[in-house]
Amino acid sequence: MIVAGFGFRSGATAQSLADALDSAGGNRRVTALATAADKARADPFACFAQALALPVHAIDAEVLARQETVTRSRASQTARGTGSVAEAAALAAAGPGARLIAPRVVSSDGMATCALAEGDTR
Repeated sequence: MIVAGFGFRSGATAQSLADALDSAGGNRRVTALATAADKARADPFACFAQALALPVHAIDAEVLARQETVTRSRASQTARGTGSVAEAAALAAAGPGARLIAPRVVSSDGMATCALAEGDTR
């Protein structure tokens, strides 16, 4: 299983998300998407997931905060309790023992981030 985790600002578009996925190596066989639970129903993210026909994992804040991330964004740490929402969401959704295969990258418009994690379960 390969999960693409996302963090994004309120002004992000589906194109922002697509660009972030491409920058992270979206040509890999992504099997699911993940983001913070409160962001999972945002219109741009929901449209993006529907267009890709991939399942979405909505990750609770407490679970995000428990993930070890490579990236250490001060803004993300302050707002979400994690160094990278994208990395934390991908790792959490990929399950126990998941490993990061592409650390967080930022979309060209600066509105979305994406990271890829690989896991054996789910």
